[in-house]
Amino acid sequence: MPRRLTTVLATTAAIAALTLSGCSASSSDDSGSDAAAGGSFPVTIEHAFGETTIDAEPTRVVTWGWGSADDAIALGVVPVAIPFQAYGGDENGVLPWISEALEEQGAETPTVLSDSTEPPYEEIAAAAPDVILAAYSGITEEQYDLLSDIAPVVAYPDEPWSTDWRELVEITGTALGKSDEATTLLADIDATIAEKAAAHPEFAGKTVALTSDSGGVFYVYTDADPRVTFATELGFESAPSVAELANGESSFYYTLSYEQLDQLTSDVIVNFGATQEESDTFLNAGYAQVLPQVQNGAVASPVGAAFVSSVSPPTGLSLTWGIDDYVDLLSTAALAADAAK
Repeated sequence: MPRRLTTVLATTAAIAALTLSGCSASSSDDSGSDAAAGGSFPVTIEHAFGETTIDAEPTRVVTWGWGSADDAIALGVVPVAIPFQAYGGDENGVLPWISEALEEQGAETPTVLSDSTEPPYEEIAAAAPDVILAAYSGITEEQYDLLSDIAPVVAYPDEPWSTDWRELVEITGTALGKSDEATTLLADIDATIAEKAAAHPEFAGKTVALTSDSGGVFYVYTDADPRVTFATELGFESAPSVAELANGESSFYYTLSYEQLDQLTSDVIVNFGATQEESDTFLNAGYAQVLPQVQNGAVASPVGAAFVSSVSPPTGLSLTWGIDDYVDLLSTAALAADAAK
């Protein structure tokens, strides 16, 4: 056992001894999985730090990051421990669609891990997991190694915080032996999205930029971000200016100075706001008036932590929870863009 985790596991040695399992790494940079048909085990899942082999169907699942808990529950597997979600969660850090799904399934709320940027290793070890799902997270390689001393870890395929929401469902299904259920879940969601897109032809071909203006900093989400992917699935096209202005600051977002806002050209802007005050501040700010989208009313403004969280990015559980209100906002903005032409 690596020295760096000896202290962490000392208090849970009995549990850890029962749950530690092999996790092999390779130098492969390709994402994917090697699984027999029907969700049989072992399965090997490739990711940014190599590959992870899960020898048997997991019965004690711990999730970290965003979306993995949602997708596991949507596939019928309730984790033993889930991350605290400060943004959008209740006082206990549990998201509303998770609470509703657990109630529908007659399941108890899992242990909620401490609210921290770094995985709480002792708490995770105490949960005695046989797999740790972190396929949409920001774990570092060092954190991955530490977690791997507890149980096999499924990390993100390529870049942190950039896993496509559909791929996350598929990865979760593979890891849990629920590939067939994942296929069915995605088909149902795809049907819902297709229905919404067909009902709103005003989305088709319009360019969109997804943003957030918070604390004096203006953020633009890149084409790699699942929020953008979701918008394109509804019929929008990512505005070319989004890629042109990207500065490499992050794989899924970059900041833009207010002096550059006039360069963010698009038919529609989606601006996420934690509160109505935050949203109104942006729309009424002098620096925002250089944007034709603001002048034309072609800004969709999802407001509220839970609502924003449900669609930015969506998950296999949250998408249908928030999609109706989201589509209504997008429609109003798209029709305003049409009227301005």
